[in-house]
Amino acid sequence: MAYYDNIRLEKGMYAVSGKSFSNVLEELDPSDNYKGTKLEGLDAFERQLKRYDIKVAGGKSDAVEKFFSTSTSAALFPEYVKRAVVSGLKDGNILDQILAAKTYIEAMDYRSITSARDDEELKPVAEGSSIPATTVKTQENLVKLHKRGRLLVASYEAIRFQRLDLFTVTLKQIGNRIAHSQLEDAVNVLLNGDGNDNAAKTVALSGESLAYADLLKLWSEFDEHEMNTLLVDTNAMMKLLTLSEFKDPATGLNFQGTGKLSTPMGASLYKSSAVPSGKLIALDQRSALEMVTVGDVNIEYDKLIDRQLERAAITSTYGFAKIFPDAVRAMSLA
Repeated sequence: MAYYDNIRLEKGMYAVSGKSFSNVLEELDPSDNYKGTKLEGLDAFERQLKRYDIKVAGGKSDAVEKFFSTSTSAALFPEYVKRAVVSGLKDGNILDQILAAKTYIEAMDYRSITSARDDEELKPVAEGSSIPATTVKTQENLVKLHKRGRLLVASYEAIRFQRLDLFTVTLKQIGNRIAHSQLEDAVNVLLNGDGNDNAAKTVALSGESLAYADLLKLWSEFDEHEMNTLLVDTNAMMKLLTLSEFKDPATGLNFQGTGKLSTPMGASLYKSSAVPSGKLIALDQRSALEMVTVGDVNIEYDKLIDRQLERAAITSTYGFAKIFPDAVRAMSLA
């Protein structure tokens, strides 16, 4: 059994197929071994930070150069960068609120599945008669994968004395930008489909401007699915909030207390600049969208270790697929 203070760190730990650096560390130094000790609650990576006395947060955080004080502690730097980027990717990101499934793959080709019924109703089955079937099959076209990211360009001399707490803010912003790109791609698939003839059906306004009756019409379009999520841009949000039905005191209190808005139909309401101007997207979050991702966030670990930054790419490779086309509707408010 290995302990955190005698593990030999090396950059090859980042190259283990199907495992992250943290996964490899955790196998060498399981967290279960520390239950009931003062190190309980720390994961394997955090124990390595403690081993080398590297403080990454707070007003007394160390400088970037602390990671490079030894050849072994330098191996921790890419994982620190990755965790900071992932933290920024998750902060305030509404993508998880519209995903029905998230699939991790280790290849560049992936086909999602769809289903078709041979009967619209589940009628009583008489003895000896056939049972109505639902056929599950792969989609005709592959999921289109995107590679989004940023190139981190900085000389070691320029940032070696920079406090890690502040440097983390910069890395989080990179994650935030990747998250925004992911949401834009997700919205595009919700509206226009994933290449398998499954674009969202558009519901027209009944008049020249948005009325509450239009939202009820949109809600009524969902039969086997439930309209539980609405995505809008800023202009659409402003139009919604001027409707008298959205001025319910309970809705206001919920927004003041949680920062989240809900509609009179019970659907969660999210605003994002990733939504095209004047568009309102309604969906059943439980069955509309699948995210396909190759790993998590990818870091050019060798450059970060050997060259101490300089130029290192931080990327994410992913795609989106419609699961049930009927679980999404769109409305143009312009």
